[in-house]
Amino acid sequence: MKTLVKVLLGTAILIALLLAIAQFTGNGYLIKAFGASYLRGYNSASIGDAKYFDTREVPAASTNWDWPIHQQYNQDKLSERLTQTLEETESVAFLIVKNDSIIQEYYWDGYSDSSRSNSFSMAKSIVTMLAQIAIQKGIFTSWQQPVKEILPSITGQYANELQLWHLSTMSSGLDWDEHYTSPFTVTAKAYYGNDLENLVLQLPIVDKPGQAFNYQSGSTQLLAMAIMKATGKPLAALASEWLWVPLQAKNDALWHLDHEGGTELAYCCFNSNARDFARFGKLMVHQGNWNGAQILDSSFVSLATKGTFEPYYGYSFWIDPNRGTPVFAQHGILGQYIISIPEKNLVVVRLGHHDMGDAPNQHTNDFNIIVDEVLKGY
Repeated sequence: MKTLVKVLLGTAILIALLLAIAQFTGNGYLIKAFGASYLRGYNSASIGDAKYFDTREVPAASTNWDWPIHQQYNQDKLSERLTQTLEETESVAFLIVKNDSIIQEYYWDGYSDSSRSNSFSMAKSIVTMLAQIAIQKGIFTSWQQPVKEILPSITGQYANELQLWHLSTMSSGLDWDEHYTSPFTVTAKAYYGNDLENLVLQLPIVDKPGQAFNYQSGSTQLLAMAIMKATGKPLAALASEWLWVPLQAKNDALWHLDHEGGTELAYCCFNSNARDFARFGKLMVHQGNWNGAQILDSSFVSLATKGTFEPYYGYSFWIDPNRGTPVFAQHGILGQYIISIPEKNLVVVRLGHHDMGDAPNQHTNDFNIIVDEVLKGY
């Protein structure tokens, strides 16, 4: 018994010492990282980690719009291949919208049609939509506007050449290492730290913008910071005013903050449910039109869903270019997808705990299976 007490006491002292060192060396974010992920058995973020973050509400519409239920709702069984994939990846929600009506809908692990889940990088597409609306409103001059006109403190050899479209197309040249499992990278510090804007502004533009695709969450964060600086409003408030209310969302969403009252983690962490996430897909399937209201210019929808530097990535939308029919998606780590197939008038939402790894076509294996099976069935 005495030996056990000594071991426990020694472990507690060691942990306390390590935490003190982390705080003293400027790595205090590791305390939050270990509490929110590593001590819970994860080696990275998880879909239900909003409770470990300060958040800002994205209010829904006072008068919302409910999805019609298709007459064939859940009458056709999902294919064995699709069912197995959804189960193996520990899905929590799967939704198919056909002709603007819900035709298939399933939930697992205690989730429901109102359960919030972290979107991760699906939020990058939301930020790009907000930037486009800022252009439509005349707040930005165009996608070619220099970022330094809005954020004069950005630095680096090529800072003067950086334009808004470089941030959306992942061609900014920012000094950023996109790595999700190591607790010591800038990605982890951005996710768990408490001063996101200062962190991103310290990173220089080291490569000439507009030359090559290099996926970086920091680019989306810079785009969001430009939107907030130009409008003087928090990102969550703009998302509510410009998207969530016009889309007649049913439930309030949440956006992670770096600290209480702070800055939204714009590149990730918009928390909502499958039915409300599907509204973004419906908007894009209908070329930016929502039930008769043109929220996004149709020309932008076309631009955003075509490859820019690579055939599989446009303006913060992932593209599947070899299907014989246009397929594009909002895509977050661990397999969060809003998949749009305009010619079939289909929207597919999948939320869950993990994916099946990368495939040769720059998507994940489970994404490919989902698209394969949905196209076969509908």
